[in-house]
Amino acid sequence: MFVDSHCHLDRLDKNHEQLSETLQFARNRGVEHFLCVAVSVKDFPAMADTVASFDDVSISCGVHPLYQEDACSYLDLLAMADNTNVVAIGETGLDYFYSAETKEVQLSSFIDHIKVANELEKPLIIHTRDARQDTIELLKKHKLPETKGVLHCFTEDWEMAQAAIELGMYISISGIVTFKTAKELQDVVKKIPLDKLLIETDSPWLAPVPYRGKPNQPGFVREVGEFIANLKGISVDELARVTTQNFYDLFAIEKDT
Repeated sequence: MFVDSHCHLDRLDKNHEQLSETLQFARNRGVEHFLCVAVSVKDFPAMADTVASFDDVSISCGVHPLYQEDACSYLDLLAMADNTNVVAIGETGLDYFYSAETKEVQLSSFIDHIKVANELEKPLIIHTRDARQDTIELLKKHKLPETKGVLHCFTEDWEMAQAAIELGMYISISGIVTFKTAKELQDVVKKIPLDKLLIETDSPWLAPVPYRGKPNQPGFVREVGEFIANLKGISVDELARVTTQNFYDLFAIEKDT
């Protein structure tokens, strides 16, 4: 069975009935759990309400680096994330590719998220793009050794993956790995230890081949898993088993029965 370790169910533009059908499609394809990831504290309550009726959906709380107009204080983030339903802090991180002009605000927000994760003993969900050095340096400086996390939708190099793994991070791979242009990423994925690997869709974005160009959805995590299993020369069942257990271990979620 698979897990979609990172999706944005509230961004799928579906009503409750349509979302229920989308999740059932994923379940029918062997996906047993979903992590719905916040990008805005302002929108967090609505996101939580959207998925509240689904027992196999967990949630995070945080502010995406590209949503800094919705940035909040450390204390506000701490208060909102201090909820038993919240299993992780984020999506947080740094993005200098799309928004270098907000660098200083991003840095401050990322530090706040790391400190909240430390305080609440919850893992971090990290977005990083064109910010390799700052991402690793801030984790080294502010993260407690026991605080874990994941670099999601990873597209950076092996050197960064290694540095993150040494800091207690997992590496999560999205449908980008299936793209013909992703040869460098495919080489990185071959090197990632299986016990540090997660898979995701990041839906509704980045649909894998053969759905590229269409809206993404959690059920397509199967294609991500199948492609990675082939890359690593292992069975799809083994890839699914290990990445699913990694997910439950990282986010301290009781495995669905």
